[in-house]
Amino acid sequence: MKRSLIISFIMLFSLPTSAIAVCALPVCVDVYTQDNQIIIEAQKPGTSQVKKPPRPKPSPTATLWFPPKPSPSPHPYVKRTYKPRIVKPKTATQTANLSDRLTKLVPTGGIAFQPALEPLVQVPVIFWVDVPQIFQSRVNIIGEIVDVGLRPGFIWSFGDGSVWATTNIGAPYPHQVITHTYRKPGTYAVVLLTTWNGSFTHNGAVRAITGQIVKTSVATVTVVSAPTHFTK
Repeated sequence: MKRSLIISFIMLFSLPTSAIAVCALPVCVDVYTQDNQIIIEAQKPGTSQVKKPPRPKPSPTATLWFPPKPSPSPHPYVKRTYKPRIVKPKTATQTANLSDRLTKLVPTGGIAFQPALEPLVQVPVIFWVDVPQIFQSRVNIIGEIVDVGLRPGFIWSFGDGSVWATTNIGAPYPHQVITHTYRKPGTYAVVLLTTWNGSFTHNGAVRAITGQIVKTSVATVTVVSAPTHFTK
């Protein structure tokens, strides 16, 4: 039951994952998640061919032949003919295929709580997490500017079977937002699932980032009983 509830909360904070690569020719940009990291890809495909104009073929020219004059040389006269050499034009090809890939890491927040030392039963414990309310990053990739923005959603499991979902990072006293009261003394493992979803902007077009990033944080809270005083 608890596991299915956590899965339901994760689906609640998930955004549609219908993002596709943004192609504003000749540039294609795509941002997605893989192995809990943000992958930013950009590519500038292009192939151009520059052809030189063919050289004109030499035109045949008429030649006149006269019989050779007598020569005292004993060697016989041999007529030599000249064949013009035809050079085929060459084609110059230039291919440009620039691509790059960057990986951006999303911050993992630690769990903080008050009182930090042996909170008491029946007394609310204040919780918060030290991550930004929004994670923003501007990336220059092969000359293209890509703005990435992510917002977190949180699922708190307080270790006693209680689960709380929120989009607030919380705050310490006196601005506390996230509190939990333990009914029995003991040591509790507090688990926080942080789910990041967002979008990216390129050339004025905003697209959802495909996938999501889930970070896990764990803290141990030891709750003790309140001291008992006997009076007469």
